Amino acid sequence: MDEEAFNLSIRKFLKHFGVTAQREIENAVRKAMEDGKLQGDESIPVRATLLLDGVLRDFHIDGSITLAPQPVAPPAGAP
Repeated sequence: MDEEAFNLSIRKFLKHFGVTAQREIENAVRKAMEDGKLQGDESIPVRATLLLDGVLRDFHIDGSITLAPQPVAPPAGAP
């Protein structure tokens, strides 16, 4: 295996995935807001699943997408 070619191929795939996924997320959130399903202040759970045909099944990365800054609680004991 040529490590350089392998790593370049992975980076190209991840760049394509990142750009495409961001566009899809933005479109889905905008539509959900237009349809009244979201208000715009939520934090939405998100999961990405990676599958390498015949090699890797169901590798998940979980996270959340925040639509607005979350309020910061004052430190304990603050006036």
